[in-house]
Order: sequence, then C-alpha cells, then structure tokens
Amino acid sequence: MKVLHQFLSRFFLSGCSDYNSLEVRRACRSKKQARLAFEENALPYANGRTFINPYSAFQFYQQYGFPLVIKPNVGGFSRGAYFPIENKAQLAKASIGVKKWWTNSIIEEYLLGKNYRIVMTKFGVMSVLRRYPPFVIGDGLQTIDHLIDIENQLRKQKQLAPITRPIPKNNAIKKHLKQQKMHLSTVPKSNQKVYLHHKISLKLGSSVEVIDKSKLTDSNQQDLEKILHFFDANILGIDVICKQGIEVDFKAQACIFLELNSRPFLKMHDNPRYGEKPKDLVDFYHQLNQLEVLDNEKY
Repeated sequence: MKVLHQFLSRFFLSGCSDYNSLEVRRACRSKKQARLAFEENALPYANGRTFINPYSAFQFYQQYGFPLVIKPNVGGFSRGAYFPIENKAQLAKASIGVKKWWTNSIIEEYLLGKNYRIVMTKFGVMSVLRRYPPFVIGDGLQTIDHLIDIENQLRKQKQLAPITRPIPKNNAIKKHLKQQKMHLSTVPKSNQKVYLHHKISLKLGSSVEVIDKSKLTDSNQQDLEKILHFFDANILGIDVICKQGIEVDFKAQACIFLELNSRPFLKMHDNPRYGEKPKDLVDFYHQLNQLEVLDNEKY
C-alpha cells in the first residue's frame, strides 16, 4: 500500500496536500460518493448517474437532453473529462473514450457558469479560487498568436511556473479556435475575450484568480462546513459552479457542487495569475502541519 501511494503521489497527485487520514480519503474518493454527500446535505448538484455500459449514457441523454458532461468516477485535473457534449456524435466518442481512465464513469447535466475551488479546513475557509480556461483579450491590433506570446511572457516575468503554465499553440487550441471560426492569425476586437479551450487544465495554460473569501455569504460558508463535518475531514477542496457567483447563496441561483478533493493541490493558491495571495495562508499551513494524520502513506 505504501508503494502504491508513492507511485500515485508521484505520477498523478504530485504536489497535492496530504492532511487527511486514509479513512477520510476513501470516504470521498469517487464522484459518486461526493454526489451522495451533496444529496444528504441538501446541496445542489447536477442530475447524473454512474455507468459502465456506454448505452446507459444514451439512455441518460434521452431523459435529460444536452448539454452533458462525461468524466471518470475517480480522478482529477479534468483528466478524461468531456464537456460540453452537445450532440450524439460527441456523446458516443465521450462514453467510449472515458473508459481509458476508469471503468466506472459519470454522466451528468452540464452548467456553464463561474468555476470555483474552495478550500475548506477545520480552521475555517483557507482560500477561494476562480478557475478559468485559457484565454486572451484582444486589443484590435494583434493576432491571437501574438497575444498568446504576450501572455506567456507576462507569466514568465511573474514567475508563475510550474503552476500556471504557458499557453500552448497545439492542435487542441487550434481546433477550439476553428470551432469558433477563428485561427491563430485572427485579430480579435478590442476587449474581446477569446477562450482558447473549454477545459480548465493546467497543461492547456488555464489560470486562477484568488477571490476575497469575505465575499462568501454566511449561508454558503455554513454549507461548506456541513460537507467538511460530514466526512470529519481536516481539509477538503470543494469544486462548485455558480451561475452568478459565491456572493449569492448557493440555493438562490443555478448552482452545482461538482466534486470533493481530499488532497487538494494547494500550490495553486500560493501564486495565482490574478488577485492577491491570501495573507493568512502561512497561518493555515502552520495549523495543518501540526495535525497528527494516521495512514497518510497508504492509498
């Protein structure tokens, strides 16, 4: 078990925190377990189900329609996730392709909104991040190709690597631009935000913004505390999509709780692309490092 933990930590969970016991990690490891916790605590989540046979994904589509998302039941960093799925061809590709990552898969309704990672600890809210797919903002003069170069140079100057990586000019980026009838040679209008991909993925150059956690409503903070206490966890990275934002109660807007991370990647909060690093992170690290965690070298 220790060898398995070391292997997974090195190749799949590199840089992730390790402040929860094995019991807690096992209790909220899968997306299905997270959905059950959201339901039991009366928190909003997307209609969805687990499936092994791809035909089940088509049955779900017939009931709920598009858009949809398909992802592995276990995993993170958007690995193996397909979204937004908007037609039968995309559904067929996703329901088969997802099996490369995990036998048991999730299909659920897709909500386009503001994507947050909220790190909740037994000592309070540690940090709130808003996560963005890779994008550039036009100035009416320069091509997307040049705008990417400018953004990458800025990231280099701010020493954001290896967390916020350079935006690549690979086939995935070119394909997404083509779907928008654009190319690297396109000159966007002034202040036009051009998304270069729909996925929030570090390898595609996604970025994060630190949000002032005081913007969380009291009701939202209570909901986050419910989840932490439900699993008796020391720390959880809680992923939420909100149509309006965390300034509005979760239950008063279109909102879905996505998943839980018992080993959240905290380095994202240390050096964000946008916003200021929380001043009390050192205090939280100090308190977390004082915890006595059992079985944290097992998977």
